[in-house]
Amino acid sequence: MGDLASIVKAYDIRGVVPGQLDEGVAESLGAAFAAFTGAGTILTMHDMRTSSGPLAAAFGRGAASQGADVLAAGLGSTDMLYYGSGDLGVPGAMVTASHNPPQYNGIKLCRAGARPIGIESGLLQVKDLASGPLPPAPAPGAVTGVDLLPGYAAYLKKLVDVSAVRPLTVAVDAGNGMAGYTVPKVFEGLPITLIPLYFSLDGTFPNHEANPIDPENLRDLQRAVREHHADIGLAFDGDADRCFVVDERGEIVSPSALTALIATSELAREPGATIIHNLITSRAVPEIVAEHGGAPVRTRVGHSFIKAKMAETAAVFGGEHSGHFYFRDFWFADSGMLAALHVIAALGTQPKPLSGLLAAYSRYHASGEINSRVADQAAATAVVRRAFAGRPGAEADELDGLTVRTPRWWFNLRPSNTEPLLRLNVEADTHDGMTAVRDEVLRLVRESS
Repeated sequence: MGDLASIVKAYDIRGVVPGQLDEGVAESLGAAFAAFTGAGTILTMHDMRTSSGPLAAAFGRGAASQGADVLAAGLGSTDMLYYGSGDLGVPGAMVTASHNPPQYNGIKLCRAGARPIGIESGLLQVKDLASGPLPPAPAPGAVTGVDLLPGYAAYLKKLVDVSAVRPLTVAVDAGNGMAGYTVPKVFEGLPITLIPLYFSLDGTFPNHEANPIDPENLRDLQRAVREHHADIGLAFDGDADRCFVVDERGEIVSPSALTALIATSELAREPGATIIHNLITSRAVPEIVAEHGGAPVRTRVGHSFIKAKMAETAAVFGGEHSGHFYFRDFWFADSGMLAALHVIAALGTQPKPLSGLLAAYSRYHASGEINSRVADQAAATAVVRRAFAGRPGAEADELDGLTVRTPRWWFNLRPSNTEPLLRLNVEADTHDGMTAVRDEVLRLVRESS
């Protein structure tokens, strides 16, 4: 058994194949997962990477050795795994490394009902169980194939009313990832002319990284939207749980604007509901939620915090600036495809182009996330904290890093959990105001190193 500590991360298991993660490791993890959950049935699914099918099969063998029956769902997206876990009421394992380079793979785990398993909610116990031999069950479980794609597509379309959508031209960049498998089925029957980019499943990612948070990976989609006069462009990451949007001009849409748009749609359906947003989303999000009668709740960055706060508050929807969107009616899990359907429904049931529709949701000027390498994260943050202490009208909190707010601007400076980096996000009511704050904070951070 290799060093499991090196591949067990905060939210999932991830490492280089086969050096850190191979079929033997996957089989041990499958046995450990079955022992940890005590479940009679476990669901497995995998993405398109060459190693994913064999790793999923090995995980299933391990689970079956502990007496659990295994539903092997084959190819799918991470949110399809969540659908299966929620609909069937069983724990699940998704073999994927999302947007990581081709030499990586990983496993995302959830309890029945798509409840997440992270380092503080069971992943350490799974690691410990996998580190030692587990005696086999008196009788192994059975492994059975199951096709979840039709049910997944139908369920998503029950959650969003797309019955009155006008004809739209939609460009989709699947990045050779799992959206190339799921989009055709989800869009089936809709009045959509699809412009597909990189729909062939290829875990070597021959065209670009399947990571749409990097603007460089959106250039082909932007070009396709303009060339085909598309109404909207959608980009998904490798396991299709994140979605980014490009408008009809080929301009990248802020995930904060999408959060506000989807929030208003959910509030129209359920007035007064709670909406979750993390602390680096635009100030426009809580403003718009409140204006539409909702209750905005601010959280730390990270899906485990979002999901926990959603469950605690029974929030109907939650959005992150990283392109993750969470839905109560999807077992509080995130789904890029469900977010895409919400945007298509909003666009297709009114006459404006997407840029016009979203204009009301984009109120401020943002820096985007800027990373600075520092020798001492805490010391550099302390320098910034002292510099802004006592500024007129300024308030500070440390919910996640350091946030300083005034009526005209705010910034958040938070440490990376995995690298010696500080991540800065700034927003202001004018572009000049944003750049002034951005440049001052960056100077303080970089001079302190």
